[in-house]
Amino acid sequence: MNTKKLSAGDIIDARCTRCKEVLNHRIVAMVEEKVVRVECNTCGGAHGYYPPPAPKAAKAPKKASTGSSSKSSGTSTRTSRKDPGEADRDEWAALRPNMESERAVAYTMDGKFRMNSLVNHSSFGLGVVKQLIPPNKMQVLFQDGMKLLRCQ
Repeated sequence: MNTKKLSAGDIIDARCTRCKEVLNHRIVAMVEEKVVRVECNTCGGAHGYYPPPAPKAAKAPKKASTGSSSKSSGTSTRTSRKDPGEADRDEWAALRPNMESERAVAYTMDGKFRMNSLVNHSSFGLGVVKQLIPPNKMQVLFQDGMKLLRCQ
């Protein structure tokens, strides 16, 4: 295997802190045999040298342990997680029958709202104020899901 000794001005692969990718870089500074500073050939940014990540080795399958253990030793099936928006839709479905749309306050950015009050938004429709976030925001549950809105 023939390896060339690196020196300032050579091109090497490095992780760019601006581009957030492994790209070609020119070596700017070295301390003894170690690369210390590089310049990205793509964006021109100079930064410390971050070597590209080492390729991940394939994991060997786990073998069942012979001792007593609280974990099961067989293959486990993954359970799919519930869709995060599904909880909002379930809550909306439970609250909707009790909503009186004529009691809803028209939404304006300058309006003042209370917890659990009904809001009528021009784009999102009818909603319920779920959380007031100081100094001037609120989370409102609409049929489409939770939205963050400005208020007083």
